Amino acid sequence: MDVQTWTYLLVALSFALYIGIAIWSRAASTKDFYVAGGGVSPLANGMATAADWMSAASFISMAGIIAFAGYDGSVYLMGWTGGYVLLALLLAPYLRKFGRFTVPDFIGERYYSKTARIVAVMCALLVSFTYVAGQMRGVGVVFSRFLEVDINTGVIIGMVIVLFYAVLGGMKGITYTQVAQYCVLIFAFMVPAIFISIQMTGNPVPQIGMGSALADGSGTYLLDKLDGLSTELGFAAYTDGTKSLTDIFCITLALMVGTAGLPHVIVRFFTVRRVRDARKSAGLALLFIAILYTTAPAVSVFAKTNLLKTVSDRPYEEMPAWFKNWEKTGLLVFEDKNADGRVQYVAGESNELIVDRDIMVLANPEIAALPAWVIALVAAGGLAAALSTAAGLLLVISSSISHDLIKNVFRPDITEKQELWLARGAATVAVVIAGYFGINPPDFVAAVVALAFGLAAASFFPAILLGIFYKRMNSKGAVSGMVVGISLMLFYMLKFKFGLFDGGKEAVDALEPEWWFGVSPEGFGSLAMVANFATALLVNAFTAPPPQDVQDLVENIRTPEGAPPAGGH
Repeated sequence: MDVQTWTYLLVALSFALYIGIAIWSRAASTKDFYVAGGGVSPLANGMATAADWMSAASFISMAGIIAFAGYDGSVYLMGWTGGYVLLALLLAPYLRKFGRFTVPDFIGERYYSKTARIVAVMCALLVSFTYVAGQMRGVGVVFSRFLEVDINTGVIIGMVIVLFYAVLGGMKGITYTQVAQYCVLIFAFMVPAIFISIQMTGNPVPQIGMGSALADGSGTYLLDKLDGLSTELGFAAYTDGTKSLTDIFCITLALMVGTAGLPHVIVRFFTVRRVRDARKSAGLALLFIAILYTTAPAVSVFAKTNLLKTVSDRPYEEMPAWFKNWEKTGLLVFEDKNADGRVQYVAGESNELIVDRDIMVLANPEIAALPAWVIALVAAGGLAAALSTAAGLLLVISSSISHDLIKNVFRPDITEKQELWLARGAATVAVVIAGYFGINPPDFVAAVVALAFGLAAASFFPAILLGIFYKRMNSKGAVSGMVVGISLMLFYMLKFKFGLFDGGKEAVDALEPEWWFGVSPEGFGSLAMVANFATALLVNAFTAPPPQDVQDLVENIRTPEGAPPAGGH
């Protein structure tokens, strides 16, 4: 069978599995819809958390970024992995003990304020819509190549699938669907990586193969070969960095603290029975995540080496089938500037080839001439990664509107059945909006996702951290900090990503941006977070402390299960 037939078969089977699970585990109550009934096992929750966490940015785009940025791309690897550790150790157990459905729920209760809840809802919607745009873009990229439909049609197909199991099953359906999606995505990521590692270095372990000598008997190490290929074409050596240390630090920090403030990941820890189970599932999720994250740098090295060896200074007519297939999607563009019929892939203005970073993982098995079923498997894995995260984000959006905004602010008298219908209606509207942003994305997948992390870092992380570890933090301080942080981050995004104040996105792309303090939009969440902390603590110092019962609540959150309360014997 050819690649397209294999792809139709594997994608259809995986979609049938997801829909079947959604029907089997459909939500019958708001508790099922929001937190899967609170009875998920640590193992299942660990796998579901890993799938929720490893989005299209992790599966499709991260290795692509590292492939093109080399050393500079490691900020995504360090930031996202370190951030998950921060979330698992510092926040998740305490939030689980608090026992609310959502992050706005925690902030509304902890800061005893409807205003705080409303601000948290607005922040959750901004973070989630920015993040889900990247997932829908990933769905479109996969469909456009492997099912040979345009990106817009691919996004619409993805919208229909995710809408079905997210709206029908809620968190219960999403959780067990994500378990299946984790199995699909990790198998799809590892199989081609192992194949190519054996092919290039003779070593079946990709993490070791990346640092091994080539299997051609030359004795040349793979990374040395890639450095040589890069410098011959005028690019920086793959293992050298070009970003400033300040920007690298800020991007890494923004991704770390943004991770710890992501509402769709935090809510996963409310789905288990006990705090102990939250800790177990966090540890298991970290193990499941590490399998992909330690393999991604190897995949990027394999992909970039094979790409440079394949396309550099070669007649266009001799380009392999994968090159022509990706050209049809518009994600690989060849412009013969000197009309010599050869592909010049070099640094500078004479470069004739534009390669979208989001295609590298998907194209990697084709470039390496792996079997058709392996190529199709990667397509199914990319869809699993994008849809699993999109579903989690849509649940955050729907619960923020139905539970946090309508039930707890505007209409506390609505019945559970009405709230469930509102949640499903909000999810439906959210899918349509997410689809629009997937069709009109502001950047490639990982860059869009990085902006979502910046928004989470600027808004939620300080409020959650202070809410757990500083019992005298009051509502006025927390609300002021969130408003300042999210506003600053939004302004910076609009200015330097969309050119809202500088003549539009095209004008910004054409100019060398004069970033504040040399920090890119992907890293500015760090500075906005500092502004949030400073504002919150300053306002808190000049306003009344929280009520005593709130301070006692915070003490109780920090007391281990089974221990006597603070001041007790």
